[in-house]
Amino acid sequence: MTGMDIKKEIEDLRKQIKYHNDRYYNMDDPEISDYDYDRMSQQLRRLEQEHPEYSDLDSPTQKVGGTAKREAGILVKHNVPMLSLQDVFDKEEVISFVEKVQKERPDTVFIVEKKIDGLSVALRYTEGKLTMGVTRGDGTNQGEDVTDNVKMI
Repeated sequence: MTGMDIKKEIEDLRKQIKYHNDRYYNMDDPEISDYDYDRMSQQLRRLEQEHPEYSDLDSPTQKVGGTAKREAGILVKHNVPMLSLQDVFDKEEVISFVEKVQKERPDTVFIVEKKIDGLSVALRYTEGKLTMGVTRGDGTNQGEDVTDNVKMI
């Protein structure tokens, strides 16, 4: 593949992923499976790592989640970014991760669970009392205040 072909593939993947992010996070109407989306994202991450000359801070690989919607409620700044976990697709990726962690921290113990799709919320407590619930929003800067909704759960 030529440099221009690679650049075009990266641009096409970014465009497709941004489209599917909007469908999933903002419209709540995904068109592709999580598996297909994850594969597409993994391909883009791989290409960006192999070709850093095409890096872009606006790439979907540099962001987490959707955008917090102003019309939905009050926006709140995150105290700590709500980032995402790295997806793995095969046994070799899991083994590689475990070996990397154990090299740094040999005493590490792992707990593995199935991934359940759902909503992420940061809960803030003051003196044991729930004071705020904030959605992931954009994952790094701000989310939506959903405190009243959380109190009903």
